[in-house]
Amino acid sequence: MAVALSPATTTLRLIKPFSATALRRLYIFHKPKPPFSISLPTFSSISPFAASLPLSRRTFCSVIPSAISSGEATKTETLEKKVGEFRKKNKIVDIKGGPDEGLNLVGETVVVKGWVRTLRVQSSVTFIEVNDGSCLSNMQCVMSSDAEGYDQVESGLISTGASAWIQGTIVSSQGSKQKIELKVEKLVTIGKSDPSFPIQKKRVSREFLRTKAHLRPRTNTFGAVARVRNALSYATHRFFQENGFVWISSPIVTASDCEGAGEQFCVTTLVPTSGEPGDSPVNAIPKTEDGLIDWSKDFFGKPAFLTVSGQLNAEAYATALTDVYTFGPTFRAENSNTSRHLAEFWMIEPELAFADLDDDMACAAAYLQYVVEYILENCKEDMDFFNTWIEKGIIKRLSDVVEKKFVQLTYTDAVELLLKAKKKFEFPVQWGCDLQSEHERYITEEEFGGCPVIIRDYPKEIKAFYMRQNNDGKTVAAMDMLVPRVGELIGGSQREERLDYLEERLAELKLNKESYWWYLDLRRYGSVPHAGFGLGFERLVQFATGIENIRDAIPFPRSPGSAEF
Repeated sequence: MAVALSPATTTLRLIKPFSATALRRLYIFHKPKPPFSISLPTFSSISPFAASLPLSRRTFCSVIPSAISSGEATKTETLEKKVGEFRKKNKIVDIKGGPDEGLNLVGETVVVKGWVRTLRVQSSVTFIEVNDGSCLSNMQCVMSSDAEGYDQVESGLISTGASAWIQGTIVSSQGSKQKIELKVEKLVTIGKSDPSFPIQKKRVSREFLRTKAHLRPRTNTFGAVARVRNALSYATHRFFQENGFVWISSPIVTASDCEGAGEQFCVTTLVPTSGEPGDSPVNAIPKTEDGLIDWSKDFFGKPAFLTVSGQLNAEAYATALTDVYTFGPTFRAENSNTSRHLAEFWMIEPELAFADLDDDMACAAAYLQYVVEYILENCKEDMDFFNTWIEKGIIKRLSDVVEKKFVQLTYTDAVELLLKAKKKFEFPVQWGCDLQSEHERYITEEEFGGCPVIIRDYPKEIKAFYMRQNNDGKTVAAMDMLVPRVGELIGGSQREERLDYLEERLAELKLNKESYWWYLDLRRYGSVPHAGFGLGFERLVQFATGIENIRDAIPFPRSPGSAEF
């Protein structure tokens, strides 16, 4: 895509037209900003719907690509050559991933490297299923006894879990499960596998696989989860980058508690670390005359913690760069062993300056639809697997998210709806209560038939200090996005940009004002209305894959009593 700006009329001219879907994703939460005059020329390839959408200058990156000259083309060819130097190996997805599933390569000689999933030795032929993680599909390798390296099969060197280098010719498959297979000419064992390899062809529980987190990505389920997680991560960066956001690296170590919940991991050097951890005497920790911990002797000179959120830091950069986002690890020392909680997880947190709660909700909806549509279009094999083996109907559920308009209602309306529900909830409902997962799922799954729901204007007493107080004095400009099977997926708010209101709220919650001195400065020096939201990435992975336990949505889960691997 290239865009040309005319300084005389401040118009946008599309060199390469967008599809209607791309335009809808890019501009749904952008409003035309006066006094700019935005015009869109007529192209036969642009649908009437696309041509009717408003454009905004802030949608585009400041670096606008121009037509590629011959010199630039040469640079591109050189770069591709350099990339090719480390992409010499074939991947199974390169062979089987095309529209004809590899039939166009019949007769070609290729080399496959991967791990043996199954091995079937028959009287005249041996079938070796190899997977390299690039896709769900295995490469079925058919080996006769006269092939070079067959002695490694006879000796047991090739077994489930072993890694191998296999050269052969692509041929049409005799079976119905795949269109092609590899007729083996040469096999070399790279790494043999001990007979104790715990992941065999038989089914094993996900609870068991959590104890083998270093090996579970070799299963179909966790390989597919990893690829979809990767695609969601890529789509996340792509969405924000295409819409003019700047990625900010927020700190992991912090001296402030963003949520005011106090559930933080302490980072300290006061506990002696020489020798074995178990040999650390308590009396070696420095104390004051009052017998309290002397934090002045610690590394940072004060208590420090692992962050629970990058939001406050993102706000600082939003007041300079307008639209920013963070995407990094966050931590909660919450002693919870449910299927919804992790001690270490990743958060996506955009922050929009010169924006209100309506802008925030529109951005959240556009983001979710964008990333869901991306995996539906680019992870078809893995999504079919989830649809068959993990959650039947997940593709339909996700397609509804992309296509349906999100429902929006106030917290007060949501409470009234729950009170009228002909269903007994485990947690009673009343105005002022924090909605539980069972309430959230009832609203989105039963009351609105699987459509995502955004609830706004929550009681200020159950929300964080930084949320903007509404005119009624009882509620704040906060929103939660609820989705089927997960409940709350996104939580956000318009931030309190008024210094006096923010100071008053800190005092109400008995939070140390001095800890937030720099955050208050943002309200002293050029404060603007701004808003943002946070999304737990593992919950998004759960939502997109149908995986029930959040510990299966992250490569190496951290939970109470468990920090293995």
